[in-house]
Amino acid sequence: MKTRTSISQLLLALILVSCGTESGRFRIEGRFRNLNQGEFYVYSPDGGISDVDTIKVADGRFAYETGLEHPATFIIIFPNYSEQPVFGESGAAVTIKGDASHLKEMEIKGTKENELFTKFRQGANRLSPPEMKAAAAAFVSDNPASAAGVYLINKYFIQTPDPDYGKAYELTGLMLKAQPGNSRLALLNKRMKSMRAAGAKARMPRFAAADTDGKRVTQAQLASQVNIVSAWASWSYESINIQRRLKALKKTYGSRLAIVSICIDASIEDCKDALGRDSISWPTVCDGKMWDTPLLAQTGISTIPGNVIYDRSGKVIASQLNAQQIEEKIKSILKK
Repeated sequence: MKTRTSISQLLLALILVSCGTESGRFRIEGRFRNLNQGEFYVYSPDGGISDVDTIKVADGRFAYETGLEHPATFIIIFPNYSEQPVFGESGAAVTIKGDASHLKEMEIKGTKENELFTKFRQGANRLSPPEMKAAAAAFVSDNPASAAGVYLINKYFIQTPDPDYGKAYELTGLMLKAQPGNSRLALLNKRMKSMRAAGAKARMPRFAAADTDGKRVTQAQLASQVNIVSAWASWSYESINIQRRLKALKKTYGSRLAIVSICIDASIEDCKDALGRDSISWPTVCDGKMWDTPLLAQTGISTIPGNVIYDRSGKVIASQLNAQQIEEKIKSILKK
């Protein structure tokens, strides 16, 4: 009887392993044709991992595993700088297959969430930008309990040169009804409510905070010809790239450009280390409160990277631009 019990336990363990990975872990593995050697970067915008990691590719194959207790989104950055979200779950493993020369057609299998998003993405590959926004909204409406919804809302309604905060508020509200216990979604919905009126008529809020040196930072320091509040994190490659682009622009335009940054790292020391490595000298607010940092809510920034650009009078002239768009906007205004 004891031997029979042991065999049963062993068979159960093998079945569990074959269905994924051990509880508290998440694994990504895959293979790409037309890619022999290389590396990808991976980060998590919602706390799945706290830094940027590297995924090595050898003979076209790759694997990545990390501890994970709660669902999280992982963003893989490929060598051509395109990105692919992967939705992680504790005890799950997903497989990515495709052709490196046609990344949009890759397949991700292993969980219902990733297979649902793969089906959506492959069906939307040939849509125009307006059609893509409509398709993203329809996906969220049809699948309000899906973690992929937050990614789509950020990508198509918030992190764009022409954000639609009203639609983002509507969609996050739908999701919140299906996920009432999702605190980060509740925070995003709250911020979108406050940002619905953002646009050409919105103005710089009054604020006061302390920078990483303990010095007082207020809206009065943003009184130049062009003024930027930029949010970043050490685990977000795109936001670090914006920081470096802003440094170059600050060197070019000097006092005509004023910058205040918000770092949402949990560790103030990690923030200071990153500032030191890139020689960033303008005021940076980092209080260790991450998404609960008051200055985020005050400026209406709800994503990483995130930014708002103001003119001399404090009027909003742009928001949620990428690095290239920020540079083009500043050059068009300062004309130097």
